[in-house]
Amino acid sequence: MRRTNTCGELRSRDIGKKVCLQGWVRFSRDHGGVAFVDLADRYGITQIVFDPEDVPKGTDVNNLSNIMRTFTRESVVSVNGIVRKRVEGTDDGRNPTGEIEVLITEAELLNRSNSPPFELGDQKEGVLPNEDTRMRYRYLDLRRTEMVQAIETRSKFVHLIRQYMEKNGFLDIETPILARSTPEGARDYLVPSRVHPGTFYALPQSPQLFKQMLMVGSMDRYYQIARCFRDEDSRKDRQPEFTQIDMEMSFVDAKDIQNMIEGLVAYIWKGLYGKNLKTPFMRIGYKEAMESYGSDKPDLRYGLKFVSLTETVKNAPYDIFQRIIKSGGIVAGINLKANIAGEKIGRNEVDRYIHQAKKFGLGGLTWMRCKDGKLDSNIVKYFTPEVLDKIKQKMGAEEGDLLFLIAGPWKSTYEGGGALRRKIAEDLDLVPKDEMQFLWLVDCPMFDIDPVSGKHDAFHHPFVLPENDLDAPYVGGACFDLCLNGNELGSGSIRIHNPELQREVFRKIGMSDEKIEADFGFFIEALGYGAPPHGGMALGVDRFVTLLLGKETIRDVIAFPKNKKAISLLDKSPAKVDESKLEELQIISMAIGDIDFDNLENTEE
Repeated sequence: MRRTNTCGELRSRDIGKKVCLQGWVRFSRDHGGVAFVDLADRYGITQIVFDPEDVPKGTDVNNLSNIMRTFTRESVVSVNGIVRKRVEGTDDGRNPTGEIEVLITEAELLNRSNSPPFELGDQKEGVLPNEDTRMRYRYLDLRRTEMVQAIETRSKFVHLIRQYMEKNGFLDIETPILARSTPEGARDYLVPSRVHPGTFYALPQSPQLFKQMLMVGSMDRYYQIARCFRDEDSRKDRQPEFTQIDMEMSFVDAKDIQNMIEGLVAYIWKGLYGKNLKTPFMRIGYKEAMESYGSDKPDLRYGLKFVSLTETVKNAPYDIFQRIIKSGGIVAGINLKANIAGEKIGRNEVDRYIHQAKKFGLGGLTWMRCKDGKLDSNIVKYFTPEVLDKIKQKMGAEEGDLLFLIAGPWKSTYEGGGALRRKIAEDLDLVPKDEMQFLWLVDCPMFDIDPVSGKHDAFHHPFVLPENDLDAPYVGGACFDLCLNGNELGSGSIRIHNPELQREVFRKIGMSDEKIEADFGFFIEALGYGAPPHGGMALGVDRFVTLLLGKETIRDVIAFPKNKKAISLLDKSPAKVDESKLEELQIISMAIGDIDFDNLENTEE
């Protein structure tokens, strides 16, 4: 290759060296006939200089000058030159190559660029164009330093995963992309078969069934950097296609899997940051997480814990609480200490949070403030002094503290309260910016039960091993989640390896024997051929890297993501296809018209 060095490589030790650099013209400026150019590639930026008074003898200055005039912004160029020290006082301490520059002796325009639609230099906050413009010109957006660093981090993240898994005896095994459509939660992306008209493959939502069948096949330690597909609405942490680190192990219990994952995360941490990560991670039970933080992926970096008040107020003459408690609901409170809330939450802000609580699915929000040693609000008249004193003691309320009380059905009320807790923490700037808090959510239920219909749905998925009798009032599941800063990184479990028990779980969630056989007959048959006890886990690569880099959305760590409407603005997909292709598949076109890619409304997430 002609290129001798990258644009981020040269230092003062290279002064006097003859080099060839190739890259993109990021900026150029002319100072009295001396041209300065910032030449960039993914490794960095080097200042190159055309100085007619300093070029070696024999150089065709006029020709070189003419070539330099073709160096428009973002054109790709090649230059030969000599490394020299920058003039005293012009050093750039922010740039690793800021002590030197390259005096140009030869230059060549490799490819001229059109005028870029947005600035590609290091961006200050608010300067970047809207996200859809960045998606439309993603190949340009990827040149930005911030995007280069994100993609490099992701690449190193995946490399470290592979190193760790190989060191621990795991086999990297690919599973099918074209498979059978099975009911696993989200909608499938379907692929029609030309050879067998009227039938369809499904793109995998996860490799779940195949990795379990690998365990039946004696591949006792499997992993894969797996591509997964789910036809669901896009969000900050969701894409139609995403990547996960998928793993499965035989002859293990839940603690074995958790230890292996902790080792993996610590290995990644050491590789990325050169520091040891403290393990083991703390564990919190599902019930405690919900009742203390209002979330099954709690953020423990700040306080604002809920306190149960159901027993405390059960005899209070407040009709709303009485009706809720008698119907099996709960009452809980959160204490905004005076030194946290202070004057930040006045009466107007309280009203705003009451309105916000209703958006989060809560029936309302009751408030009390500790003033002159007593609880005060517009509803204290509905409580006896004894009950108010008990609330104060239970909540640890002191002068100036503000109490928010929530009430309603157990799950929906704590979930709504958890959303309100996060909103308050963000508003009051209580969330530490540089702290990483890993935790395991354990002791999860096997089923989600609809409080009205009594219908059972799998809490994680129907392949989790039940921890007690399926007919018991409460059934625990051998499943767990790894969480980071209020986000779920991934889920794992010990699986069912007994075919009859697997059938029973399918029946419990309402599947008929005919449906079980049609959708999962092949899988249950496999379990009947000596399936070993096994379990595993999957971690979201996109989400994990997003959190490590402090990004707002996983789209910022994916090279070519879809936008908020699951549209690729780069290649304008999805799109209609030729009618001839549909005829081959014996599909009748139902498309009404093309997507108007130039007039897409920005959708809030």
